[in-house]
Amino acid sequence: MEWSKKDIDIIKPKIDKVVSKVLGFSDSTVVNAAIQCLQKDLDKGNTIDQLQPLMDKSARKFVEALFDSVESYLPRRKSRKRKDDDADPGKAKKVRRFVEPESNAPPIVALPAEPVSESPGMLTTQQIKNMMAHAKQQIEQRKGQLKTMSPADIRAQADAAKAANGGEQQALIDSELSKVAKAAALQRRIQEKLAAKPGLLGNVQAISGPQAMATMIAQMTGKESPAPEGTPKPLIIDEEGRTVDVSGQFLNMPQRVPTLKANIRAKKREEFRQKMMEKPKEEPKAVNHYHDPRVLVEGPARQRRQFKFHDEGRFVQLAHKIRTKTQLEKLQNEIAQAARKTGIQQASKLALIAPKAVSESGSVPDLEWWDEYLIPQAGSDNGDEKYYGITNLIEHPTQMDAPGKKKEVSLGLFLTKKERKKLRRLNRREALKDEQEKIRLGLVPAPEPKVKLSNLMRVLGNDAIQDPTKVEQHVRAQMAKRKREHEQANAARKLTSEQRKDKKAKKLKEDVSSGVHVAIYRIKSLRDPSKKFKIEANSKQLYLTGCTVLHKDINVVVVEGGPKSQRKFRRLMTLRLKWHEEKKSKRDEDDGPNSCQLIWEGETKGKNFGAMTFKQCLTEAAAREFFKKHGVEHYWDLAHTQRVLEE
Repeated sequence: MEWSKKDIDIIKPKIDKVVSKVLGFSDSTVVNAAIQCLQKDLDKGNTIDQLQPLMDKSARKFVEALFDSVESYLPRRKSRKRKDDDADPGKAKKVRRFVEPESNAPPIVALPAEPVSESPGMLTTQQIKNMMAHAKQQIEQRKGQLKTMSPADIRAQADAAKAANGGEQQALIDSELSKVAKAAALQRRIQEKLAAKPGLLGNVQAISGPQAMATMIAQMTGKESPAPEGTPKPLIIDEEGRTVDVSGQFLNMPQRVPTLKANIRAKKREEFRQKMMEKPKEEPKAVNHYHDPRVLVEGPARQRRQFKFHDEGRFVQLAHKIRTKTQLEKLQNEIAQAARKTGIQQASKLALIAPKAVSESGSVPDLEWWDEYLIPQAGSDNGDEKYYGITNLIEHPTQMDAPGKKKEVSLGLFLTKKERKKLRRLNRREALKDEQEKIRLGLVPAPEPKVKLSNLMRVLGNDAIQDPTKVEQHVRAQMAKRKREHEQANAARKLTSEQRKDKKAKKLKEDVSSGVHVAIYRIKSLRDPSKKFKIEANSKQLYLTGCTVLHKDINVVVVEGGPKSQRKFRRLMTLRLKWHEEKKSKRDEDDGPNSCQLIWEGETKGKNFGAMTFKQCLTEAAAREFFKKHGVEHYWDLAHTQRVLEE
């Protein structure tokens, strides 16, 4: 199949796409090699062999994908060619004459045994027969001469020729003799072949050209006919697995060097793996001439470790011992603390007593360790000090809760407003009493008396009578000082504009982590822009989220937020906004008065909408699709159902 330049330009991007899909990257070398294989009209097997050095294991997968893309392109190519032929008949006729030659001559190999027209420079069949007959006749004559002559005569003839003609004549005679011997051997093989294959000569006659004689001799001698020019040489491998030529000489075949980086890295990894797997050569051991092999010397041999299985319950016993020891230390610390609190000097020594040895679990000792200090041991002569550690004081151990007992969590005490005022008054009275006690004891100086114009005479007494003007000035200055301090304290406590804004926002922003309160309102008509502005502005001020869907006779408003914000927004929608006072057009006068209804309110796990938005929906399906997008299509179903029931 012939590929034009236009076909190659069309198929090249597809081949590049297949290369990128198989290898993961684009490679122009692989694309060009694939195009060459298509131009040569190779099958899948030969194409895989051609592309194997470039793609390794991916060659088969790539060729399958390549042939699939080519097969999908061929029908379009044929249809395009058919269109071109229809458009230009003269061109199609020319292509047809080139593709299908008028000559109907059969191939050379299939020629019949009949005589064919011979060219002037070519050997005819008759000439070949004459040459063969002449060669046979000469061989027979020479063979007869050699049979009649003895070896001595042949040698004498050679010596005489050498003496007559010199060294040159002898060389000619030797070459002639070797030719005669070779011709005799050739004649013998020819006779054997002719006897085994009677029709061999007839087949040779069917072949014309300069190759006829060589083919005939090769068939008769049993050797392969020489290959025509341009064909690859046969691969010959000797017994050792080396590549050799026809003469048996060793050929140094160039090895394929990978060009792709992935193949180079794979080759390096394989070489490194083989290098690591090779065992290091053992160095020859030095011969010790002073070693006596009769003396056996055992080197340091490592004993094989055996499995050691622990007895059942061993670790349980260890844990029990550790637990007992920990409890004992804790008990000793508690005894020591109790002794220090009660002032018992001798009882504090009980905390220092420790068991001499921890007894095994399950065994009952003769004497417990806490009684060893009180009861003297056998053989002791100190009988007067018996029970000297016992006193008339009683020690109460600290009460401990059980390990599995859970502590009860008590809730905080919530007071009413009247109780909080009373508690504040009591706390202030206690603080005032403490301050008066400090003044009475002289720890804090007494404050300056608070003088006003109303209590001037009562506080100052005689001083006010002696110089009333001076006292009045002093009182007014003191009043101005108190006012100034009060204003400064208020100014210090006063919040900035940003702090006031944050405080107000904090009050309005409610915690919705435990649940979000949702309210759904249905409005008959929402054409008045002022109503839309009030809904949007109040939702932003109250930090509410939701949406407003505008549809004929069904305008749904959904708001999400905390309970306090929901109460304020409900008051806006049901009381503050006067829905029946809006201006109506002539076409809306027959619809009746406008109204707003709260159709549902409840709690959800989370918010489904963002900031308040307005969505115009021309059809009911579009409105329901908008709610379905947010996962709350049942909101629209509820509003639409109630409207249908009311109608």
